[in-house]
Amino acid sequence: MKRGISALLVLAMVVGSTSLLADTGVLVHKKDGKTTFFPYSNVEYIEFVDDYTPEDPEIPGNDPSVDPPNDEDNSVPEIYTYPLSYVKLPESTPQQVKEYTGFTVNYNKDNHTPNYVAWELLQTETTGSTSRQNNYWVDKGMEGCLSTDYAYSTYKYERGHMCPAADQKWSDAAMKDCMVMTNMCPQLSSLNGGIWSKLEDKERSWAARDGAIWIVAGPLYSESDTLYVGDAQARVASSYFKAFLYIDTVEPRAIAFVFQNGSNPGNIQDYAMSIDDLEALTGYDFFPSLPDEIENVVEAKYNYSSWDN
Repeated sequence: MKRGISALLVLAMVVGSTSLLADTGVLVHKKDGKTTFFPYSNVEYIEFVDDYTPEDPEIPGNDPSVDPPNDEDNSVPEIYTYPLSYVKLPESTPQQVKEYTGFTVNYNKDNHTPNYVAWELLQTETTGSTSRQNNYWVDKGMEGCLSTDYAYSTYKYERGHMCPAADQKWSDAAMKDCMVMTNMCPQLSSLNGGIWSKLEDKERSWAARDGAIWIVAGPLYSESDTLYVGDAQARVASSYFKAFLYIDTVEPRAIAFVFQNGSNPGNIQDYAMSIDDLEALTGYDFFPSLPDEIENVVEAKYNYSSWDN
């Protein structure tokens, strides 16, 4: 085995990174947003350390002669190596994937909305001094991201963040990226300012308590969702989902929520469900890189009290 591979696995466990053992190898997600997959055939051992400084020129990505990846290539890679391989979508779904500061977007050019937005929320990211700036912007590198859609209001919809601005107060760059239109969906104020906002408050308290959680959010379309609004003609979803995963424990857990795009009476727990139930509604495969023995357990059941205790 080449020493560079084992060295990189050691590197992966610097403070602020997460490593996950999958069925066929090791997924490493570092705090700088880079994620790497190593098949077991190339791995001799895994060593977990507090800090490591790479010096071996064989380490992938540490060779100055290798050109950096093209940031404008937003196609879905053959080997899906984004954090935890958040979601596997049906092959027919239009997809463009881009990693912004603090979150990843899988974008649908036909709907002019994301298929989903996903991020890891760390305890250290639940607070910060960066104030919210409503400087919405267009990512011209993402096909279908057409305008900042101030015309949403004509149809009484708001630009609903999938990854909320309050999760990005830890960084000026993260806050700027959070205002990109690929992170927005048309939501009614009764949802956006209601139970959706309350769940956003919950997620920050959960991350502050647990240290780190994984979150996936997006629109949930039905065949009857044929309304398109604004200059960009963004498709309006009749409901929205959010999925949560806590993996850094001997007892991992997951939970999902689905809300109507409107008023949602009752308490947040009234809208909770298992990941398996959410997969049945969406046709998506959530967290597919989890080892089967973990995925089968955490996705089949949920316990709201284990989250909100």
